[in-house]
Amino acid sequence: MSQDARTDSGDAMGLVDAAELAALAAGLHPDPFAVLGPHHGWLRVYAPGALGVDALDPQGARTPLREQGQGLYAGQVPYARPGDGASYRLAIRWPGAQQLTEDPYAFGALLDEDTLRELADGSWRRAAEALGARLADVDGVSGLRCAVWAPNAKRVAVVGDFNGWDARRHGMRLRHRAGVWEIFIPGIQPGERYKFAITDGAGRQQLKADPMARRSEAPPATASVVDDPTPYSWKDKAWMQERLERHAPSAPISIYEVHAGSWAAPGDGACLWDQLADKLPAYARAMGFSHVELMPIMEHPFGGSWGYQPLGMFAPTARYGPPAAFARFVDRCHGAGIGVILDWVPAHFPDDAHGLARFDGTALYEYEDPREGYHPDWHTLVYNLGRTEVKAFMIASALHWLRHFHVDGLRVDAVASMLYRDYSRQPGQWIPNRYGGRENLEAVRFLQDLNSAVREAVPDAIMVAEESTAWPGVTAPVADGGLGFHYKWNMGWMHDTLRYLAHDPVHRKHHHHDVTFGMVYAYSERFILPLSHDEVVHGKGSLLGKMPGYTAARQANLRAYLAFMWAHPGKKLLFMGGELAQPTEWNHDAALDWNLLDHPGHRGMQRLVADLNGLYRALPALHALDADPAGFAWSILDDRDNSVVAFVRSDGQSHLLAVSNFTPVARHDYCIGVPRAGSWAEKLNTDAADYGGSGQGNGGRARTAEVSAHGQPQALSLTLPPLATLFLLHEG
Repeated sequence: MSQDARTDSGDAMGLVDAAELAALAAGLHPDPFAVLGPHHGWLRVYAPGALGVDALDPQGARTPLREQGQGLYAGQVPYARPGDGASYRLAIRWPGAQQLTEDPYAFGALLDEDTLRELADGSWRRAAEALGARLADVDGVSGLRCAVWAPNAKRVAVVGDFNGWDARRHGMRLRHRAGVWEIFIPGIQPGERYKFAITDGAGRQQLKADPMARRSEAPPATASVVDDPTPYSWKDKAWMQERLERHAPSAPISIYEVHAGSWAAPGDGACLWDQLADKLPAYARAMGFSHVELMPIMEHPFGGSWGYQPLGMFAPTARYGPPAAFARFVDRCHGAGIGVILDWVPAHFPDDAHGLARFDGTALYEYEDPREGYHPDWHTLVYNLGRTEVKAFMIASALHWLRHFHVDGLRVDAVASMLYRDYSRQPGQWIPNRYGGRENLEAVRFLQDLNSAVREAVPDAIMVAEESTAWPGVTAPVADGGLGFHYKWNMGWMHDTLRYLAHDPVHRKHHHHDVTFGMVYAYSERFILPLSHDEVVHGKGSLLGKMPGYTAARQANLRAYLAFMWAHPGKKLLFMGGELAQPTEWNHDAALDWNLLDHPGHRGMQRLVADLNGLYRALPALHALDADPAGFAWSILDDRDNSVVAFVRSDGQSHLLAVSNFTPVARHDYCIGVPRAGSWAEKLNTDAADYGGSGQGNGGRARTAEVSAHGQPQALSLTLPPLATLFLLHEG
């Protein structure tokens, strides 16, 4: 604008000085709310590229604004009231189009002082409610309420389809107390893409996805997407009312671990969640599982990470469909009587440029020092869980899945890597805690606070730790100094027993302790016995491939092992494909080989797993005292020469004898002392012809004789089929 035009205006208060105008034009102005919007009867609008801007009063009367230069328009508009977004609208003439909209800079502060205080204090409740981009009504106007934590940024703006990804527009207001930037953008609709343009202290600008986004673009695209706020209409009331009982230590919990993208071949063009909802819940129910556990479905940039390097901690991956479709999937699972557990990763995150790494130009979510903040195993960054805002972010994420999507539990990944500062680090490559030790005290406190928050907010959900060390009290109450999980994966049992089964049967007598040692510590925690995806990747082969011998012997070994596992104290977890005796290791780019079921041996394995789950659920002796030593007693512990083990499971009333013969030699007239006299029904025989075995056994029943054996006054004389496990239930 010329000097003459400024004089003609009669008042220069509507103008800004050259330095501020230059900062606006360069997208560097740190506080656009101090310049733009209504001020002392004047209105300023920054619309670079516009052909003209008018202000409209509530009746539609226009007040033209004059361009000062470089896209800044100003004029006297007495009806434009600060902090009242409905007091006027803008008519912006763009080349080829006119836009009618409320002015983002007419709205007052969005976050109140109590919210700011609690955000600064690290409240996960406030983080979930206040941060991110959410459709909302402000002053009766519909639009997108945006807030992002970036305390060290010089400037933050929202960019997206709605402003041509122009970082000069929609600069945000900094709320210093919490380090949070905020703005309300009118007129935004679900499905629009957006990011935050964050300028660091050195003036460098990066486009970052919204850490709190509830929806994202499908990779390799990286933008956040405005989610539809319409609540999902849940139909699982009956399931939710029964969930606490289903998750009790006395309940029969049997988990089918699934990678959603490779369980079955996806159909063309259809939403994968809807396809899975049509098949997976019914399959899991028919197989007798109580839950499916999904490998991480949070948005992640690299598909080859299987979801274990997530960035969208609130957004289901767009690979499989929109968030509403995931809700439908969970609802369908609940309708079929199947719970849903999600793998969840609070230990680390990838360093992709659009993500959390150096989010505001500083190590905000991660530790600054690579000895704390860089993970050598996965080449990822480690969350700084000692920072209250980061801890609140993670707890808010966990509760989002449990509450918003009715998820029944979270399996927390890589807990051991969180607990130890020297995890996978060489001497000199890690920093001791304040007491000089290797324990990560911040992570311990986080896990305790996480589990306490879950128990408070969602008391019928379960938290499961993947923890591979002997850290004490993983499932002990937080009040007693424990971490507060409900269950822990028994990695030691898994490694020991798989190592035992990998030996040729002729050598197993030299490794007998591997199959029995798990009972030494079986009640130190509440355990889940996991045969997970980790055992069938990275060249480890399939479960079937770990067994020695040719195909028939491998299948017999695996059948005996699975039945031993289902009889052993502890909840159960089996990765998809294990029930098919899949001969090759898992490939995340290919569906399971369902054609294997055309072959009797593979079909028999599937039938066995279904029968094991059926017995596990039907017989309280197999599950009611899973976490109580009173529910287990060895019958035969030390017959290493014959590679036989036997034990009794009980719920205090019924008794079930499990016997495993881990050699290919049938044992006839094998004497086993039992605690009850009378008839014992052979409820399961993994050598049955229906499972692909040789059909040897005990004719379905055995009776005790008054022969003292193994500390009992009566005994059974049994035929132990080769490479087989038997279940015999006392019937009186």
